[in-house]
Amino acid sequence: MAQRWEGEERRGAAPLARDPPRGGEAAGGEEEPLLRGIFQIGKRSCNVVLSARQLRWSPIQPESRGGDSNMNLPCKEEFVEMKDIFSVKLKRRRFVGQKKGGVLLGITIFVCLKKENKLKDTAINFNNLSEDHCHSWFRCLKEILNVTEYEGHALSVLKECELHTFDGVVCVGGDGSTSEIAHGLLLRAQIDAGRDTDYILSPVRAPLPLGIIPAGSTNVLAHTLHGINHAVTATLHIIMGHIQPVDICTFSSPSKLLRFGFSAMFGFGARTLALAEKHRWMPSNQRRDFAVIKTLASLKPEECELSFLPLKNSLQGSQENVTKVQWHTIQGHFLNVSIMAIPSLCSMAPRGLAPNTRLNNGSMALIVVRNTSRSEFIKHLKRYASVKNQFNFPFVETYAVQEVKIQPRTKIGHDTEENVFLHATSAEGNYPWNIDGDLMEGASEVHVREEGCHYTRFIMQWALFQVEKAFFEETGSR
Repeated sequence: MAQRWEGEERRGAAPLARDPPRGGEAAGGEEEPLLRGIFQIGKRSCNVVLSARQLRWSPIQPESRGGDSNMNLPCKEEFVEMKDIFSVKLKRRRFVGQKKGGVLLGITIFVCLKKENKLKDTAINFNNLSEDHCHSWFRCLKEILNVTEYEGHALSVLKECELHTFDGVVCVGGDGSTSEIAHGLLLRAQIDAGRDTDYILSPVRAPLPLGIIPAGSTNVLAHTLHGINHAVTATLHIIMGHIQPVDICTFSSPSKLLRFGFSAMFGFGARTLALAEKHRWMPSNQRRDFAVIKTLASLKPEECELSFLPLKNSLQGSQENVTKVQWHTIQGHFLNVSIMAIPSLCSMAPRGLAPNTRLNNGSMALIVVRNTSRSEFIKHLKRYASVKNQFNFPFVETYAVQEVKIQPRTKIGHDTEENVFLHATSAEGNYPWNIDGDLMEGASEVHVREEGCHYTRFIMQWALFQVEKAFFEETGSR
């Protein structure tokens, strides 16, 4: 049997036995294997067995000339616990400058083990030249490790898993992944509390802390939280158990909750993102610059009605005026509307997109840029990268608010060019929103009026969300 397996390995066609996706208990009390196969580990061919909790392998014993296996050779079985594996990838050989494809060599798993009081990570290579064999193992490993593969995957995992068995959640990714996980944790908290997820008046806090390690093309959330876009610094904050409460807001239509988020842009910021999403084949930096220049070339304002509830602490006057807070309404044509619950620091805005707000002061920064010339708007954008005040323009208004209502207005005969490459509106009344770097086309109830206009209303309400950078204590307990 060993000779047949070795021959198949040299031909790159290792045997594969696939069992049901969930390993149960075998008759002898051992865990039922999910996969069996042959891989070269180091310089030895090994029989590898994968179960839901362990990945085990042992060297294949050669046979003697008489046909009997040589049992005198040491045969030590090695294993790693699946809970100690934090990543898996396909191993390929590529030429210099080659970024995609390449000759498949096998699978690499990344393991983190605790030795005494230190955590040590290592990579283990499982070599096999069979494409089908490696892809089958790769898919099964990702299924066990719950590796997110697409937008919304993390949300579906958080809805199904037993959160009470965990001490926290750590996100290694960009703004989109972090925002999705924060939304999933809060949504799961509402479900567990028996709240109606379509209409949330006062959301309950998420039960688990969330740690953020920046690893995306944009890392505004991690940069704002840690003060620097640095993965090692973020990891140290998590290990040392530092805790930082952070405000988050809800985005709702008149009929249902759309999502939770930290910041949002409507107008120029959303149009730029919508255009960039249509050119995902470009490198991230080139795609961003192209979208900004293209959107500036066809700069057009949005006709909106903004209603907002000012922050009580920002009001001046008697106590009676402070307690009777009334809605304020402004109308007109706006190039961009930003609502920020956090300062939103990034490389292009070292002081932040909303430097006047804080992480957990219970307020939002409403930044309104009224219609102006293209040259003046570009001057305003350039101020974000300098030490000068980016709001010191007559067409820029800032407010500290608790709640905002936005009613974009567009005529029934909308601009065809606008709809084609900027996705500004559609026949159903959809408008693009940039929420934490994710594109969301929000559609709500359409009201038909005598003016022949469509109306879309987004109501933003506050919910305090405990975003903690602590995942486990300094002792390393899980």
